[in-house]
This record gives sequence, structure tokens and C-alpha cells, in this order.
Amino acid sequence: MLKVSELRKEFANVVAVDGVSFEVQRGEVFGLLGPNGAGKTTTIRIVLNILQPDGGEITYDGARFSEAVRNIVGYLPEERGLYRKQKLFDTILYFAELRGMHLGTARGEASKWLERFDLLAYKSARVEELSKGNQQKVQFIISIIHDPALVILDEPFTGLDPVNQILLKDILLELRQRGKAIIFSTHQMDQAERLSDTLCLINKGRVVLGGAVRDVKKRYGKNSIHLEFSGDGSFMKDLPGVRRADVYRNSAELELSDHVRAQELLMQVTSKVELRKFELVEPSLQSIFIDVVGVPETRAHDAPLAVTKSGVAS
Repeated sequence: MLKVSELRKEFANVVAVDGVSFEVQRGEVFGLLGPNGAGKTTTIRIVLNILQPDGGEITYDGARFSEAVRNIVGYLPEERGLYRKQKLFDTILYFAELRGMHLGTARGEASKWLERFDLLAYKSARVEELSKGNQQKVQFIISIIHDPALVILDEPFTGLDPVNQILLKDILLELRQRGKAIIFSTHQMDQAERLSDTLCLINKGRVVLGGAVRDVKKRYGKNSIHLEFSGDGSFMKDLPGVRRADVYRNSAELELSDHVRAQELLMQVTSKVELRKFELVEPSLQSIFIDVVGVPETRAHDAPLAVTKSGVAS
């Protein structure tokens, strides 16, 4: 569906995107991940032909960007781009017609999606009268109302409460089931882990990790345990043999040194907190993210990497 090859973009001597390559297939949720300022949004804007690259190539089913391609793409930007004084329903219809939809068809689809998102009561309200979460839902409707083949979502869960996050997640999985190619850009690793089939992690403008999520987790498999407990778990960070500890109020993920067995840690933990759960786990995407993004600065001078189904290839 979408192929990005050796993409490069420079702003005033700052290289924002440097040799980025990846592919997105139909029926796939592709996680474009990275910390703030990594180059994710710049990459998306180049893919959408909003920005012109300084180098590289982008093709859609083998063809370069054109007006026909524009109408098979749906885009939800990170920043809101709605006309605040315009009525909600009129806003949706306006963007639908820009994507080539017949007005009658657009009216039916708009009503269907407003009902799905529990927004029909706001049909005649001005955009500025809506909450931030409801404005986000309107932007999502605009991005998919024309039934695009490729859906690009930049931080789609921003402003949504937990109930609407679940609703949006269900809709994304429905779109994947219908064969849509979905690019899902975020720095929220928990959302990415639950939704993505394949991922590409960008840091400082370069691809540092990529491939199918299950394969990435296998490659980064470590001696890790997950605990749930009652009490103060802050001591876990200082236990002998604990390489890294992500400790929260009532849970923790501990990465152990290679020579340490999980059972050896059990007695030390149970002597200080009431343990409810103790299990060996594969590393979370969050812990992998921290490992990879925290690599030495010398990594930035390596050759550009390309994402393949099996991982990152030089």
C-alpha cells in the first residue's frame, strides 16, 4: 500500500528526518512511535505531501502522490484544524465534499458516525461549543467519512476519556478488519502495544527499531518479572540484581541481571510488601522504548535503517 524509502528533511541545519524507510500494508495497524520531537509528525506531513522532502521516495501502490491518492487518504492531525464558528454538521459535510463525496451520501455517513460517537445532540452546535474530547471525535469522523484506503492518525487519543478511547480502539480494529491500512502515531507505548501489528520507532529523525510487535518483543526478551502488591515498593529499585525497575503505586516491572533467578528475588520482596501477583513476563513496549531511546549518542552516527517485516535491516 504505502512505501517510504530513505526519507530526509532538513530545517535550518537541523535534520528532522534522516533516512527513514518503512512499508504499511492493507489490513495492518502500523505504529509510528517515538518521543516528542523525534520526527514523527514531519514524516507524516511528507507522506501527505504537505511538506516536500529533501530526499527519498514515497509511493502508494507503486504510484507517486497525486490528487487521486489524496482522496484515498484520511488524516487526523495532532493539532485541531476545525472552523470554530461553524456548525458541527456543516463542518463534517464541508470536509466530506472536499474529499469528493456526494452531498447526500455525506449526510447519511455523517449522521451514522455522529450517532456512533453519541454526538447527534450536538449536530447544530458550533464547534467552539464542544469539549476538547468531542472536537477530537469530530476530527476523527472527518478523517474516515470518505472511506479512505489509508488512514493516518497523529495522536488520535488526545483529549478522549477512557470510554471513548475504547470506542475509538474498537473502530480502528473494525477498519483494519475491513482491509484499511492504518498509521497510528503516538508516544503512548501502552496504546501502541495494544493496537499495532507492526511498529517503527523513530528517535532524533532516524529509525532505531522496527518490525512486527511480537518479533520485537522476542528480540528484546529479558529476565523480567511483573509484580502487583500492597505497600511501599520503592525499595525494589535498590535490590541486588535488579538492572532496572519501573515501580508504580501497586505494581512494578523489574528487569533482572542475567545471573539472577526470579525466585531468588521473591523472598526479599515478600518480606517487605504483601504480594498479590508475581510472574515472569516478556518486556513491555514501554521498557523496550526506554532501552532503545536511551542508547548512547554514538548511535546517531550509524547508517540509516529500514523497517522490514522481520525487523530493522541496514
